[in-house]
Amino acid sequence: MTALPAVHRQLLDAAIAQAEKSLSEGGIPIGAALGDENGTVLALGHNLRVQTGDSTAHAEVVCLRNAGRRRDWQRLTLATTLSPCIMCTGASLLHRIPRIVIGENRTFLGGEDLLHREGIELILANDDRCIELMSRFIEERPGLWNEDIGVPEDAKA
Repeated sequence: MTALPAVHRQLLDAAIAQAEKSLSEGGIPIGAALGDENGTVLALGHNLRVQTGDSTAHAEVVCLRNAGRRRDWQRLTLATTLSPCIMCTGASLLHRIPRIVIGENRTFLGGEDLLHREGIELILANDDRCIELMSRFIEERPGLWNEDIGVPEDAKA
């Protein structure tokens, strides 16, 4: 696990709590938290695809929706338990969020290359809690996981 500054650790801890909440609701265990430079949590979100039937309700998108209308996106940090998929990468770029704390990218590598190209600061935590949560979920619910990341039903693993 990578040592994080306290402000980033607070945000990642909040995101992990959101991932656990989603799992307890029968959903996909991914969480996100948006915070300011002091580590104050401004918005939270967890994956709600299963709970709401909304295919765009990924944790990062839900978190950004919960943040509402803002003019300070360029000063905020987004923490997410998992490497952001291309949709969540795009939403982060659209809002010009300059920094993303990523809990882990071992179980899924999203659009990090695009974020790098756009100059976004990526802080990879390699957090054991995030890795264990997603590894266990993928092992226990591979069909639901593949649905979330867009793998066709008839695709071979």
